[in-house]
Amino acid sequence: MVTAVQMKLIAGSLCLDFVNTVGGRTGDRNIVLRDKLHGYADLAAWSRLAGLSTAREARCLEHVAERYPARAAATLARAVRLREALFRISKSILGRSAPDDFDVDVLRNELSIAKAHERLVRIGAQFVWAWDQPENALDAPLWRVARSAADLLTSGDLAKLRQCGGDECGWLFLDTSRNHSRRWCDMKDCGNRAKVRRFRRRENSK
Repeated sequence: MVTAVQMKLIAGSLCLDFVNTVGGRTGDRNIVLRDKLHGYADLAAWSRLAGLSTAREARCLEHVAERYPARAAATLARAVRLREALFRISKSILGRSAPDDFDVDVLRNELSIAKAHERLVRIGAQFVWAWDQPENALDAPLWRVARSAADLLTSGDLAKLRQCGGDECGWLFLDTSRNHSRRWCDMKDCGNRAKVRRFRRRENSK
């Protein structure tokens, strides 16, 4: 199981943090390196880290997954399919090209499932959207991810979408820096490694 310590939320968007549940990507085909979603327990751990589930809810999801391994495996497969579709859609946006219809259909399908679990409820004097989340709904984390993706794709924040320039990284994030010059997913990781490489190149060239 992947622990919360091994995952990071640096993207500024829930759906992009979900896309970043990989150690990195490499090659022209953006091959996944060190996938962090090995089993359903990893998805539950990420859900808790991202604030989608409480500790009790995450444990409940894990117990349901243990009781119904086939359902858990199918849900994990859906999660990975959605993650990769969102990554490719994001890459097409960054490359100013049209996304593949298959990827858009994956998102649309997950979004239609998510919408079936939204409820308009009254809290005090206000009405708000809330999620209908049975404790055995293994795909509940995907509902929020799909909704986050739809919100991002239809918002002005999409213009802030960036991809980390680090070697074998490929993480996505929203650049909210004042001068829109953010290059790295995390300055302490990819940024520092880039600095070290530049320093070594200068030293070797002397």
